[in-house]
Amino acid sequence: MNSQLARHSRIARLRSQRTLVPDHEILEVRNEVADSGLVEEIEPLVARTTGSPCTLPVETLLVGMCVTSARNGGVIAFTAVTDLLYFSLSDAMREQLGLRRYPDHDHGFEAAYAVVRRRLHSILDALDPSPLPKNHRLARRHADKLLARANPDELARKRSLMLRVTNMILAMSLREALPLLEGHWDGSASIDATVIGTYAKGLSPDSPVTSTDPDAAWYIRTSKHKDPLALDDLVPAQPNKKGIKRKKKDQIKKRLFGYDASLVVARDPHHDGAPLPDGSANPDVAPALVIAFSVDKPSHRPGPVATEALQQVDDTLPRGYLAGDRAYNGQKPENFQLPIRAMGYEPVYDYAQNKLGVQTDLAGAELVEGNWYCPDMPQELKDATKDLIDEKIDKQTWIGHIRARVAYLFMPKQHPDAEGHRRMMCPAEAGRTQCPLKKYTLGRGIHLPLIDPTPKPTGSPKCCIQKTVTIPPEAGANLWQPLQYGSETWQRIYFRLRNSIEGINGYAKDPLYERLEEAGTRRIRGIAAQTFLLAFQLAHANRRKLTAWANSIALGDKRPRRRPTRRRKTKPLGTWTPKGHIDQP
Repeated sequence: MNSQLARHSRIARLRSQRTLVPDHEILEVRNEVADSGLVEEIEPLVARTTGSPCTLPVETLLVGMCVTSARNGGVIAFTAVTDLLYFSLSDAMREQLGLRRYPDHDHGFEAAYAVVRRRLHSILDALDPSPLPKNHRLARRHADKLLARANPDELARKRSLMLRVTNMILAMSLREALPLLEGHWDGSASIDATVIGTYAKGLSPDSPVTSTDPDAAWYIRTSKHKDPLALDDLVPAQPNKKGIKRKKKDQIKKRLFGYDASLVVARDPHHDGAPLPDGSANPDVAPALVIAFSVDKPSHRPGPVATEALQQVDDTLPRGYLAGDRAYNGQKPENFQLPIRAMGYEPVYDYAQNKLGVQTDLAGAELVEGNWYCPDMPQELKDATKDLIDEKIDKQTWIGHIRARVAYLFMPKQHPDAEGHRRMMCPAEAGRTQCPLKKYTLGRGIHLPLIDPTPKPTGSPKCCIQKTVTIPPEAGANLWQPLQYGSETWQRIYFRLRNSIEGINGYAKDPLYERLEEAGTRRIRGIAAQTFLLAFQLAHANRRKLTAWANSIALGDKRPRRRPTRRRKTKPLGTWTPKGHIDQP
């Protein structure tokens, strides 16, 4: 008996080691939640007109989730939220937050947990843009009937509401960063989709029943998608022993059941973020941060979903360059390219093999890899990238051809009008070349190329007759970009922006912290629940990044608390080609 009593006392001592959360920590988070506007946004959605009032205020639940996220690497388990709110706060703080007191035993915990779950699901139900039930498998034919009967306008309203609320959660992590970005960021960003798992088993598309998370879908990555920063599909097929060129059969490299999170990452592309000579971080170059996001099925609607995410960016922030991979310049212009330009962004792309060389023309001007050029630009310059891929020229020759293209670029005569139309001058009119079709451009010196117009049965095109031509926004819209493809400026902007989003993806998927990709970090099913919890994970990644950056800055005469992350050696600008970098001596 004495041995049993001693054992029970030791167990009681273990149970008594729960530490209270300091009041100042709760108050600080409570002030952040109050300033975010979330309470005013959510409370009308869950207000009850009948029945007994809920004993857990919306503000209190949000405070508990924020504190739990901060203490658990961005991951929120609602058992932990329950334990924190009802059993880890001082009596005075619990009273301030409007919490009932429950006995500290199994029945008390389950009662408190039920209150947390009811309040959470009331919020998720108000935000859920899907009419399908979760947590059990549903016959496909019944699911199809539910989708057919659903009001599309109501679903669109709820989706818009879901994105607004979840991006307000993300915005809480940016409040301290925005003053740091002012004057040091031109509004440039990168957009990309990263896959996140869902806490449900994926089924075959031809299964007679749905998954327990019916809003999710399969993400499949093949061997064709290797390095997201490399033009891997530009590598020509290799001949076999018989001399027949065959491409390798695609192999599945990754399969995951879940969602695509389209992230908008802010980054200053004009600075490389290298440490200062004393080894500390540059305080004028803020780290890359997630400023908006959207969620949908993997590869379901990449263009519209990316546009949704960009629409969540704060209107007070500037707009600059926007980098995206080849998935985005393959979209219909009305789904992505035209909307982002209407928002004020200027796209920066690379191109797949079937989009190299001359892509389209307008009034005689030719769109070559995203830029408008003189139609009589030498053919070897038009086909420079094609010839490099086909190994007809070497890397250094390609770089020379890209630089030679500059003389044949159409130049803007004025800024775009309110509808996006822009007057453009041919290179001869802009003083970059000499053209026999415009006699007044001749005799400017041998340093300017002389155009050799090709005779055409229909006569000279408008761009060779008129001083300027008007380029409408829809002309070549899916491929157009303002920077000259392959130039040093293009390399600096594109690769820094694309590297930033790949860096964020890896940073937030760190197994020690947010573990963004792992399904077990969001153990509630449905697109609303997954998006809601993902917002807290992304916010935590932003805060962690800002803290690491601040710790690596030398403030005044003090040394930094931590050194910046050691940077790997990078290739000099101007040495990149679609088939790799040129080796420098």
